[in-house]
Amino acid sequence: MNPRVSTVHPNPDYTITLTFANGEVRRFDVKPYLDKGIFRELKDLQKFNTVKPFLGSIQWQGGQDFCPDTLYMDSEPEAKIQANAA
Repeated sequence: MNPRVSTVHPNPDYTITLTFANGEVRRFDVKPYLDKGIFRELKDLQKFNTVKPFLGSIQWQGGQDFCPDTLYMDSEPEAKIQANAA
């Protein structure tokens, strides 16, 4: 079982920075989902920014959410992202 989300921070590039219960900080890219179903609403940055931790995962005001395992497995460690940017 993968660690669960303890905090989430939305970023202006439609990614979210996640801190997991094990202390890892990872970034998940929401852009691939923004043209699908209920996730289309999140193209509005004001709505995108409503993301909150919810029962070990995350959820937006409109009810959009992701499985916590997906968030962990499909995200990249923040340190790796910062190293690639340098």
